[in-house]
Amino acid sequence: MIIDSRAYARAGLLGNPSDGYFGKTISVSIKNFGAHILLFQSPELVIEPQEADANSFRNIYHLRDTVALIGYNGGIPIIKAAIKKFCDYCTLNGIRLANKNFTIRYRSTIPRQVGMAGSSAIIIATLKALMQFYQVEVEPHVLPNIALEAETQEMGINAGLQDRVIQCYEGCVHMDFNKQQMAQYGYGVYTPLDPNKLPKLYLAYKTQLGKVSGKVLNEIRAKYDKGDEFTINTLNTIASLADEGMKAIEAQDYGLLGELINANFDNRCKIMTISDSNMELINTARACGASASFTGSGGAIIGIYHDDEMLKKLVYNLKKINARVIKPYIL
Repeated sequence: MIIDSRAYARAGLLGNPSDGYFGKTISVSIKNFGAHILLFQSPELVIEPQEADANSFRNIYHLRDTVALIGYNGGIPIIKAAIKKFCDYCTLNGIRLANKNFTIRYRSTIPRQVGMAGSSAIIIATLKALMQFYQVEVEPHVLPNIALEAETQEMGINAGLQDRVIQCYEGCVHMDFNKQQMAQYGYGVYTPLDPNKLPKLYLAYKTQLGKVSGKVLNEIRAKYDKGDEFTINTLNTIASLADEGMKAIEAQDYGLLGELINANFDNRCKIMTISDSNMELINTARACGASASFTGSGGAIIGIYHDDEMLKKLVYNLKKINARVIKPYIL
């Protein structure tokens, strides 16, 4: 038996990065890019290395550029963390796993470290494959927590639930991570929205940026943990945009939705440092008349365009700054 499992890229539409601070977000699943897991039974448990795990390089510059783009670790540590947390979950819940081993092979087309949740997609796809292999059911609101713990507890990465929730539910989802809900249940309130009510969206990314999201978000985390009032109030403002955005999507008020997307980024600028390259990405898109905000930690943006003429303008002008533009495929 060969198990084929997938999880897709994620774009935060509104509320990001308040999800890690008891906030609210709206995210969409981007099926243009995904992580792909093949798993099959074998005598021993084997994780097959892929190109990102290679320790052989053409020269010293190849090594430098590889580390700058994908970091020091490839996909194997991520998969190890996912397998361990799955085993921990089963043990904690009294689930006895069958005495059989597997070989796991991974592949991802998600651009690395540009805020589209490539690491969590590998984890979610791995967990889904393990669930099928061992015939274990995990409720959809619980699965994101297991995936998050693989990164936060096992790998020490600063992350929130948003990415994992949308990769489990797919489509378009409003998420409420309010403190009372999280304290009582350990997960948020997840409300699927109709993707057919979304406006014309574009997504653009710079492949050469390569920033590790956990490190980027450490700046906000440090201020929040110190109780910085301005940071906390700004995060609350960002979270409120998700509620307004849900109403705008339901009413198909795309003018308001575009304003909210811009406001999300503008508020984010108040509490974290934005690189010149990322500002160039935002400003170029907005100069074309489109709204623009980060999809995640930076390196990719999402927004609304009005017509094909504006889309052509986006493609032309963003190409000048080495950014690729796509129309996100959302089911």
